[in-house]
Parts: sequence; C-alpha cells; structure tokens
Amino acid sequence: MAKTAWIFSYKIKKTVTAEQFMELTQILHDEVVSKAKGFISWEHYLHKDTWTDFVLWETEDDAKNAMSVGKGRDEAKKFYDCIQMNTLRTLVSKLVKKY
Repeated sequence: MAKTAWIFSYKIKKTVTAEQFMELTQILHDEVVSKAKGFISWEHYLHKDTWTDFVLWETEDDAKNAMSVGKGRDEAKKFYDCIQMNTLRTLVSKLVKKY
C-alpha cells in the first residue's frame, strides 16, 4: 500500500503563542500520534498566520485507523483547543508518485 498523508491547514487562536502551540503539539506527538501503527513523521509549516501540517503514515489504512487515536485524550483536546476550528481544513491523501 502507498504512503498516506494527513494534510491539515488552520489558524491558531490569537490568545495562543506559537511557542505554546508547538509545546502542546510536541506532547500530542510524543504521547499519542507517534505511537500509532504506521506513523512516519509530523511536520509543521507556517505561512503568515496559517499553519499547515503534514503527518505521514506507512499505509492508507494506518492513516485512517489513526484518526481515532486521540479520541478522549487530554493531549488531543489541548491541541485542538488552540485551533480556530472554523479555519481547519483536512485532507487524507495517498502517495501516487514521488519524483
């Protein structure tokens, strides 16, 4: 199966600093997401005030199954509490070809 990416685009709340947000993201990564089957990496990108995350998975099934790993977890709640949810856009895309 092909590698698959979660691609998220969003803005954080104005009451949250980038440093605070990255600290909470690190905790979510370390305690939850990185422990899920098939996890490869998580990268943050920032353009002006819009964040884009690329979270890579070994397979499409791994990416789909991992969608629920944060459910009910305090680490995930704290992460999502930082985000302006009306700005959140999500794609789950599988690798077709790498050049």
